Amino acid sequence: MTDTTATTDTTDTAATAETAATTDTAAMTAVEGAAERLLAAVRAGRHTEVPALLEPLDAAARKRLLPRLKELRAEVRGWDWQQWTAQTEARRALRVAGAACHTGPAAAATWIASRDLTGWGGHTVDGLLDVLADREPAWLADVAGRLAARPGFADDEYRLVRTLVERAGGPVPTTEGYLRGWIRAVTDHRLTARLREDPQTPVLLPHVLALTETPDRLTWSVGPDAPTHWPTALKTLADEGVLDRAVLVDGCVSRLLRGGRARDLRFPLALLQILGTTDEERRARVPDWLGMAADGPSPVAGHAQAVLTELALDGGLTVGELAEMSGSVLFRSEKKLVRAQLTLLGKVLRRDPGAAPELLPAVTDAFGHEDTAVQERVLALVGRHLKHVDDGVRAELAGSVELLSPVHRQAAAELFGVAAAVADEAPYEEVLPPAPERRPVAPPAGTVAELVADLVALERRPYEDPEAFERALDGLVRHAHRDREALKAAVREAFAGSHRLNSGRHTSALGSHGLTTVLAALLGLVRPGQLDAARRRRSESASCAHTALGQVIDARVWETAWLVITEKPVPFLLAAPTWHTGAIDPAVLVERLREYRDAGVDPLPLDLAQALLRVRKGGSEAADAAAGAAALGTRAGDRLAEWLTADETLSPGLRFLARSGDDRSGRWWLADRLVVAVRERRAIRDEFPAAFHWLGSSVAEHARGCAHWPGSGRRPLWPAVLPDDRETFAAWLLPVLAAGARGEERDVAEGLTALAEADGPVGPAVHCALAVALGFRHVEDRLTAVDALLVLASRGELDAGLLGARLAELLAEGTVKPNRLADSARTAAATGAYRTVGDLLLALLPSVLGGPGPVRGTGELLAVAAECVERAGGSGEVPGLAELAARKGSTQLVTQARRLAVALGQGADQDRSETA
Repeated sequence: MTDTTATTDTTDTAATAETAATTDTAAMTAVEGAAERLLAAVRAGRHTEVPALLEPLDAAARKRLLPRLKELRAEVRGWDWQQWTAQTEARRALRVAGAACHTGPAAAATWIASRDLTGWGGHTVDGLLDVLADREPAWLADVAGRLAARPGFADDEYRLVRTLVERAGGPVPTTEGYLRGWIRAVTDHRLTARLREDPQTPVLLPHVLALTETPDRLTWSVGPDAPTHWPTALKTLADEGVLDRAVLVDGCVSRLLRGGRARDLRFPLALLQILGTTDEERRARVPDWLGMAADGPSPVAGHAQAVLTELALDGGLTVGELAEMSGSVLFRSEKKLVRAQLTLLGKVLRRDPGAAPELLPAVTDAFGHEDTAVQERVLALVGRHLKHVDDGVRAELAGSVELLSPVHRQAAAELFGVAAAVADEAPYEEVLPPAPERRPVAPPAGTVAELVADLVALERRPYEDPEAFERALDGLVRHAHRDREALKAAVREAFAGSHRLNSGRHTSALGSHGLTTVLAALLGLVRPGQLDAARRRRSESASCAHTALGQVIDARVWETAWLVITEKPVPFLLAAPTWHTGAIDPAVLVERLREYRDAGVDPLPLDLAQALLRVRKGGSEAADAAAGAAALGTRAGDRLAEWLTADETLSPGLRFLARSGDDRSGRWWLADRLVVAVRERRAIRDEFPAAFHWLGSSVAEHARGCAHWPGSGRRPLWPAVLPDDRETFAAWLLPVLAAGARGEERDVAEGLTALAEADGPVGPAVHCALAVALGFRHVEDRLTAVDALLVLASRGELDAGLLGARLAELLAEGTVKPNRLADSARTAAATGAYRTVGDLLLALLPSVLGGPGPVRGTGELLAVAAECVERAGGSGEVPGLAELAARKGSTQLVTQARRLAVALGQGADQDRSETA
């Protein structure tokens, strides 16, 4: 009986174990089946099904699945452009599935934010939130913090990060990306209500005010009554008590004190103005207002000056603080601020004459102001209150007389009872910047890792840095020659998430898209025949040099891509520049051709053509190199020798159309009448590849037919196509400059630096380009033009007469405005180039003064010319100047005409300065 019972128990135990094993096997099979179904859905790109397919998988199963997802991700990276849609869908599904399978917050955040997956984030946010819904709050907070800290991620995927933060209940991120995403999310017609309802608003706003670069939505040019006007919305919430007004005021003041671009200070200034400040707040922040008045951009300084003026008139400023304010404001160039400060000082001194000993020494600093009208007002103010100072202060003030312009020194000497300042007997010495020296280009990347880093940096802005572009192009050829497979693997890994590379947009009628075509060829994403046809394509434009220039650049990229895909044994590019201007040292090019000959390699047609156009011609170096090239015994060597010894130039001619007698259509701009004519060059048409034939064709380009807007596309690379011929480059640049001047565009002067530093003769085209640029609307562009002018002057290549004549024409037609030209001239002169600028202005003034009527702003030109002549010396007669100086009145035009006439010795001192 006992044995039977034991046998039965043993049988039952075995059956139970067998049943459990069967159950475990069935469960394992079910899990494996679920995992396979999930992988199939991910591969097919059905990302909306992923959350449901993950439910049968526990943590262990998901962990086992992760390596297979990583393998699939690597496989998807290798799909070619013809599978673009499938690849996109698969990456969406991978993103959701991988996020669910990672157990660590760091790894999960890295997966979610991976470059090859984030491009499709907008479609996967709901799926990600679904699969992460069961995670612990601390885990979610960690992931949210890591995502928010990634540059740009929280801006692009704000909803995902915001929801994770809310679920976690953790601290609100204050990274720039999260702030920008929040601003974009709440800015609509319900802005005030959204800010009021959002519990994160009080936390985020102080950090928004501290941003260095203000988001666009905060600076939109909308009126205060518009529903999207941020300052009005914040003022409303501050009045309601939702926001702490003191915190807002502190944030605005702190941001304004830090300074920056005027655009980035527009929002805190507008908010501060609409909030207003109490008497207590104004008095408590006197040092802050003083700092803004001294160093802030004009709008900020103007606001601070208004606050300080109110305090001064109400007795809220000490005399010392007013003196400090005056010393800084009177040093500024803005006439409006200077005049307002002088008006304030006059009021204070009339009310409190006893403040004169402390205030007048600060005022006399303005004796050195660039505007002689300001000097005159300061001298008059000092004269009215001089009786209230003792002899010691009077002597201190008299010591500043030498800061005055010569036109006011006699009146000042009489005022202080001292002898007029005697001119410095030391001869004037022109101060020009040192002529820029050629800078050698850095060698190409020595390792694949360095090259890939350069390529990644170029991906977003492929044409911004010509040196980097050329180094990377040459580096691709070198490393493909050494170890093509290693380069291919590194590029595939680094550019796995590149939309452009994986989209099939590699070669088209629109161009080569930087170096993307070469990378696509390396990865086998483009056909050799397509590249071969592209590199042989002839320039399609016979009327716009800019289109042709772009096609030359594209053709070289296509040729390099064809080289990589066909595995030709080319060790490096012949056309890689040796100097920062894009030029190639002739001896270096000879040595490169020798290496080609020794290796049995034939030059690539486009590469050789570009190398010839870049080689520096002229001088003993070119002659020696020509002899060395001829001795190579190769066709390429013979071509180089012939090119170096030819004296023919490509320099085009300029023609300016005349207005027809019946044309009364309005202003006749340079952009309307400029025609660039390129002469025929048989050598280029016969021996250069098709992409360069336009250089040898007879072309007449009308500026009005050029559709290339300033700052666009491949423009930074244009100078390096032909760096040895500045006149040609200037002619190419002129239509863009003329159109930019007409449209008052920004960032249109970028090519002038390369123009000034390039090689080759300087003639009418260069001077015409410089003349247009000196009158650009925006200060940054005019500064670039001034730099180019000084470089040409330091190299002894500036023809002041030619430039002045061209400027006179542009002033007459309206392309250049006198006040902008005066600002450029004043800036250039202030560097120490008074003689250069004086010669330039004296060359253009006869045409300006000889016109049918005075041109608005001529007084400013006369003021700069007088300053230059007073400092650098000069004599002679300017037609029309004496007649203008003899007029009655005290306008700036007449006053400055008298001043210049005196400086040139054309008239007696007619100083009419008003002194007390």
